[in-house]
Amino acid sequence: MSEITIYHNPRCSKSRETLKLLQDNGIEPRIVEYLKHPLLPTELLDIADQVGVALRDLLRTKEEAYKAHDFEDVLDSPEELAKKLSEHIKVLERPIVINTESKQGRVGRPPQNVMEIL
Repeated sequence: MSEITIYHNPRCSKSRETLKLLQDNGIEPRIVEYLKHPLLPTELLDIADQVGVALRDLLRTKEEAYKAHDFEDVLDSPEELAKKLSEHIKVLERPIVINTESKQGRVGRPPQNVMEIL
């Protein structure tokens, strides 16, 4: 099993660029298309921990779903935020790459950010 996981949205250009960057460097990551397979709240909290940020820092605040589902109401409760994000996963920043061996992660914006954890 690959030690690199990418939480990927194939419709996102940055996500595609990050996946290509990994592959161009000889890495075949485990690809999780999170829009097809939404993540559990505990998984979201683990991802934020591995990236080294609060879960609230992994939100796409300009996404329409962010405003439509009142994310502002749960920003101070990581558990409630994780639950809401799990239900409205489109708000999750993308792509996110996790090195499962070192338990480190990075957001691929820009894609070169992920090279720090390889």
